[in-house]
Amino acid sequence: MTANIGIKQEHLTNVAHSLGKILADEFVLYTKTRKAHWCVTGPDFHSKHLFFEAQYTQLEEIVDEVAERVRALGHFPPATLKEFLALTHLTEQSREKNDAAGFIKELLSDHQSILLHLRENIDGYATAFHDAGTSDYITGLMEKHEKMAWMLRAHLE
Repeated sequence: MTANIGIKQEHLTNVAHSLGKILADEFVLYTKTRKAHWCVTGPDFHSKHLFFEAQYTQLEEIVDEVAERVRALGHFPPATLKEFLALTHLTEQSREKNDAAGFIKELLSDHQSILLHLRENIDGYATAFHDAGTSDYITGLMEKHEKMAWMLRAHLE
């Protein structure tokens, strides 16, 4: 059944496609944060293991929320690894060292990349697509990434 929520279908399609790219970024970042949790080594192993767990738990919630936002707009989100890798603008990294600082720098860079992407597109949801709900949702998502990025940055100072 078509979503009849006061937004033109073509706009809903565009928003769902845009959210699919965000979902791909979130899923790739979630996976990279899980890797950090599993693979971190060093004298600060325990504290960083727990830190990365807290971050991937937050990202797991975000992944679910973005996918559900797409569904609320009457579309189906991308849901395969192949689709995520085709849509994301993040890169997978192979690490020679599994040190906490290296993981933190990489994850911080990804959060900042996502933040820039969200900021560049937030106004378009409300103005071009007449979807204030998604614009508001993206504002909240930005705030979550800002806090997670701050937590990562604090480890590097």
